[in-house]
Amino acid sequence: MGKRARKSAAYKAALEEQLPYEEFARLVIRKRMQLDLTQEQLAERMGTSPSVVSRLESGQHRFSFATMRKLAKALNTHLVYGFQDEDPERASSRTPKRDLVVSA
Repeated sequence: MGKRARKSAAYKAALEEQLPYEEFARLVIRKRMQLDLTQEQLAERMGTSPSVVSRLESGQHRFSFATMRKLAKALNTHLVYGFQDEDPERASSRTPKRDLVVSA
């Protein structure tokens, strides 16, 4: 990729959009390794194919909420999701800064 493309606003926006998936992929890999599981074993626990786990761990693909729930269960953990105010400093003291839900 050329220098001009890397400096373009569209390229930077695409990188920024992909960042949460890459960060999530690193979390999945770390947790899978802590449990001493192969991608194949994790896929079996999830009831899916190893290629799905590979795509998740690549950080280059979007995934569904249902897949995230299966993944959490397969990793013996809970899926935590919610919303956080973009600027907690501007949030009212009566308004929670985060609203989280834990899924079993």
